[in-house]
Amino acid sequence: MNKDLWEKAVAFHGHECPGLAIGFKACEAAVEKMGIGISEDEEIVCVTENDACGVDAVQVLLSCTFGKGNLIYRGTGKQAFSFFDRTSGKKMRVCLIPGKKGKNMDREEWKLQLLNAPVDEIFTFSEPKFDLPERARLFATLICEICGEGAPEHKMHLQDGKTVCADCFSRYSRGYEKFDAPYPSVTVL
Repeated sequence: MNKDLWEKAVAFHGHECPGLAIGFKACEAAVEKMGIGISEDEEIVCVTENDACGVDAVQVLLSCTFGKGNLIYRGTGKQAFSFFDRTSGKKMRVCLIPGKKGKNMDREEWKLQLLNAPVDEIFTFSEPKFDLPERARLFATLICEICGEGAPEHKMHLQDGKTVCADCFSRYSRGYEKFDAPYPSVTVL
């Protein structure tokens, strides 16, 4: 483990914890197995499946950020991170193996176990089941005709002939969201 990088991650996150250790080790695995490093722009992309502490390690160690568009949230809740290298085409999904924490282990012991374990003992490795996300795009800002605030055009809605933001939009479903299909099935008698 690179102690200087761990201290850098801790300084960014604000404290030491097992969650940060998971993200730290996921980055270590990506660097080791893919040969990647800091991403100046969008060369390296991380799709995180959680919004927990480990994501901070990804931001500080690989420079994947929401602002640059190379950190993407896919909320499955799993301790999993998919890394893509746009330059080489390499890709890898890193997922924490459940049940590795001992039953009587406290947070400090769990953190130390994570930090000192070889990455192959705490993660599974596979190919992501989705394609590399496209590069971040710039969109025109449209003004909501209700609240007057601006948002990118791809986040706006049309309602009653007006351009409205997500906050002002009133969803209309008549209860159809309960069905798998867009509309309820019809039985012909």
